[in-house]
Amino acid sequence: MQEACGNEALNRSNVFRWYSRFRDGRELVKDDERCVRPKSTRTEVHIAAVADLVKNDSRIASRMIAESLNIPKTVVLQMLKEDLEKRKLCERFVPHSLTPEQRDDRVTSCQDIIEMTDADKFFVTKLLREMRAGILPMTPKQSERVLNGFVRHPLGRRN
Repeated sequence: MQEACGNEALNRSNVFRWYSRFRDGRELVKDDERCVRPKSTRTEVHIAAVADLVKNDSRIASRMIAESLNIPKTVVLQMLKEDLEKRKLCERFVPHSLTPEQRDDRVTSCQDIIEMTDADKFFVTKLLREMRAGILPMTPKQSERVLNGFVRHPLGRRN
């Protein structure tokens, strides 16, 4: 067989295995049905369940999701990152990128600010006055003077 078919021929042990199966009355060459567990728990049903859990509580831990759905934590993290495009930020699962509506809102807000600065040349000065220029929320060092939880800095000097 190997001389006739070359590398395409079955090896000796497979020939004997097939011969014994056909000798016992087998007529089909297809494999028998097997009862095996799924190769992955990363199914559409589980992805939808994870998305629902995160939507209801964005502060839920991936460990808690894994325990409630009875799937491995690594699979949950993979679903969150790749399928749902989320990441952990300040103890919340958030999208990796902005949705089209969020991008449009951001563009609109920026355009409004540009229009306000173009209409009023002193817009930035007025804004700084309203923000109480010179008082910035920061973590105080021991040597700096603290006033009502804010550190007083001269305007323009931040260390």
